[in-house]
Amino acid sequence: MSSVLHTKTAGTPPESDGEGGGARARASRRSPGSTPPNSIARRRARTGWLFASPALLVVAAVTVFPVAFSLVLSFWEVRLEYGGLRLGSPTLAHYEALLSHAEWYRALAFTLGFTIVSVSIELILGTLTALVLERLGAARGWILALLLLPWALINVIAAQLWAYLFNGTYGAVSWLCEQLFGTQPDILGQPVPAMAAMVAVDVWKTTPFVAIVVLAGLMLIPGDVYEAAEIDGASAWTTFWRVTLPQLRPIVAIAVLFRILQAFGIFDLPFVLTQGGPGTSTQSVAILGYRILFQNLDFGGGAAVAVTTAAMVLGSCLLFLRVFRAHVDEEGRA
Repeated sequence: MSSVLHTKTAGTPPESDGEGGGARARASRRSPGSTPPNSIARRRARTGWLFASPALLVVAAVTVFPVAFSLVLSFWEVRLEYGGLRLGSPTLAHYEALLSHAEWYRALAFTLGFTIVSVSIELILGTLTALVLERLGAARGWILALLLLPWALINVIAAQLWAYLFNGTYGAVSWLCEQLFGTQPDILGQPVPAMAAMVAVDVWKTTPFVAIVVLAGLMLIPGDVYEAAEIDGASAWTTFWRVTLPQLRPIVAIAVLFRILQAFGIFDLPFVLTQGGPGTSTQSVAILGYRILFQNLDFGGGAAVAVTTAAMVLGSCLLFLRVFRAHVDEEGRA
């Protein structure tokens, strides 16, 4: 009996070792010169940060520092002297003056209206264009190249081109209106036509961007999803709303987010077309900040405009992403 127990005890690993014994056994089998996996991961992470550090320094120099400097200027009294800028004492006068200025609210209303109208039209036209391009064959490449031409133009050049076309004296659009309606309107000299012309130019230029992004999303949708919808007898309209649009929602969200960021900070288009006029009817918040900062040399006031605009854009983007994420989570639970 004792020999049997002795044999069984000798052949069975001690219970106290448990997983630790297995770990020690694996450690003993590891070669003496091998490196632990955690150490390799940390080394790779350090190498990645080392290679990315030049780009991070450039980003910090061109983005983080100007934002931080503008934030400091907006909360301090700033005096322009012979030796440069001199900071006085902390103050909230810049924000108080900004929020009590009627011109700020007019510029904000124009910027919001321009953003909402232009982005909505571009989203609709871009989606329709992408749906048409998806069904094309060999001609898709040529049409894509033609679509990219307006988007590839520099904004100032495109705005100057349309300024010639909208000119009330020799512009082609004014001449066409005279031929069709018997009158030659001054499109850029009246508030409502000037705003409509600005939206039209922005739609002409940036709809190709939305179309290309949506087309990329359409190409990623698997074909078996459409086959299943066809087997179920779904119509083309039902397939679009129940299959295509839900699959495109993340791509559309990215396109809308980029366009909101670009449209809310618009400067070159109204500056070239109308100089913010007639009056201040097409003055965006970017043009208002430019005039306060560079024309009036009010550095604190201009910084307050920049910081307030950046805060509104950041808050809008975060709210948009939160609503979009909540909608996606709700669909996932459903």
